[in-house]
Amino acid sequence: MPGLVSAKTPPPTLSLSSTEQPTSQIRPSTGSRLNSPSPAPKRTPSPSPSTSRAKPSPDRSSGKKKPDPQKTPLNLDESSLDNPDLGPFLLKLARDTIASGDGPVKALDYAIRASKSFERCAVEGEPSLDLAMSLHVVAAIYCSLGRFDEAIPVLERAIQVPDVSKGADHALAAFSGFMQLGDTHSMLGQLDKSIECYKDGLKIQIQTLGDSDPRVAETCRYLAEAHVQTMQFEEAERLCKQTLEIHRVHSAPASLEEAADRRLMALILEAKADYESALEHLVLASMAMIANGQETEVAAIDVSIGNIYQCLCRFDEAVFSYQKALTVFKSSKGENHPSVASVFVRLADLYYKTGKLRESKSYCENALRIYNKPVPGTSQEEIASGLSDIAAVYESVNEPEEALRLLERAMKLLDDKAGQQNTIAGLEARMGVMYYLIGRYGEALVAFESAVTKLRGSGERKSAFFGVLLNQMGLACVQLFKIDQAAELFEEARAVLEQECGPCHQDTLGVYSNLAATYDAMGRVDDSIEILEYVVKLREEKLGTANPDFDDEKSRLAELLKEAGKSRNRKAKSLENLIDPNTKRTKKESTKRWGGLGFRI
Repeated sequence: MPGLVSAKTPPPTLSLSSTEQPTSQIRPSTGSRLNSPSPAPKRTPSPSPSTSRAKPSPDRSSGKKKPDPQKTPLNLDESSLDNPDLGPFLLKLARDTIASGDGPVKALDYAIRASKSFERCAVEGEPSLDLAMSLHVVAAIYCSLGRFDEAIPVLERAIQVPDVSKGADHALAAFSGFMQLGDTHSMLGQLDKSIECYKDGLKIQIQTLGDSDPRVAETCRYLAEAHVQTMQFEEAERLCKQTLEIHRVHSAPASLEEAADRRLMALILEAKADYESALEHLVLASMAMIANGQETEVAAIDVSIGNIYQCLCRFDEAVFSYQKALTVFKSSKGENHPSVASVFVRLADLYYKTGKLRESKSYCENALRIYNKPVPGTSQEEIASGLSDIAAVYESVNEPEEALRLLERAMKLLDDKAGQQNTIAGLEARMGVMYYLIGRYGEALVAFESAVTKLRGSGERKSAFFGVLLNQMGLACVQLFKIDQAAELFEEARAVLEQECGPCHQDTLGVYSNLAATYDAMGRVDDSIEILEYVVKLREEKLGTANPDFDDEKSRLAELLKEAGKSRNRKAKSLENLIDPNTKRTKKESTKRWGGLGFRI
């Protein structure tokens, strides 16, 4: 999936005063969240009973040169933590240690002891904002060290400290805690938990500032981007509309904020296959960027416009948009910049679709040349994304070995990167499909198992993508004669896809058919007949019989009935009762590009 926006929108803030800001945020972007949180929050502590005692008295400091805390070892026993002056001093040491580059481990020790001191010195029954702030710092340092699992309980403790009813300072502390906790869950790939935290943060912000404040718009857009990552496009669209409405009231016409909102809305509408509306938003965003003199951002929007033209099969206009963007990128960023390579990949895809395979391959080679020798400052995530896009083109032109090689390179680049588990799972799923298509079923199963394990570990068990992946893994098991395992996978895939897509979707019908065949192979003929009767009835009554799968399923049903000595039950039991009488099918299917991953049955 293409990036959400080229211009990074700032992280949402409550910004209740000019001196108070929430702890640092990790920007959500499609596929992964790549930035690490800065180790120290910018927020200054609000006044508390202990702050007036944080300054040393003159007789303790006069006439003596203050030692450098970075060079003087600090040996404190537990009893000294009861000193109310110690918490602010230790927290300052933690920040100074980070600023001096002396190492996050020492800073972490200071921050932990600061939080302990604040906790001991807190007045019973009174929430301590200093404690909340010190816990935010501890968690941020854990994140900077890649120890996200240890940051989670610290932040869960931090959000319990403030009392929102006590005013703006407490609301800010609670908001910052929820957003930082959401970012940390995101870095672990736990996107569902991340979204819940962002929702809690947004709720507090709305309670404090009202639902039309521009800062609320920032958080709404932040949350909308997270929903896009989980392909929850309906909710993402709702939040993006809310953001646009707030900026319409509070921002000047054709503002940069409005342009960023429209680019996100275009991405959402593109995913929902509403290409004309997406194009309209992109044109308006481009006009806003032109008005603000953002030439490079206009070029990035031109690439998105080219993508929409491709989807509409308006290939000449797509080529024109890509070439416009290419000219700007080459002049502003250089011939070997990854932005140039990304346009080459789009052109390669376009020429493949128009049957010009030679030109397509040439653009792929030009893009690879840039990614093989990236300019300084290019992130490994950016290279991995580019290699993955090129692999998709090679996959399309039926060169699976080259595609697999590129995907393996992309995986190696992401392997040790925090927050990339879901992205790696997606790459492994694509590799599994390619292994399956070329008959390497054992390797396909290994790739699918690894992808499923990662998605289960991150809590992503309820998406349509996960259901389709389970189905494909089941097919690999069938090829390896692991019928019992295949049946379990098909059953789980059926439950997921029914919930996410409904019983009439092609992916769900494919799982029904696979499960019926598997039951037949296991000797569970009655179960197989019952499913096929329902599928045939569903096609006859709701979907029509023109689909070529209908004749195959009807023939299979007739054969099974003949072997069992039965006739077809015209009043087949509804699969709503056969599978799960409590299943709710309220979510509409949005267009997801499974074709690019080979997830077609």
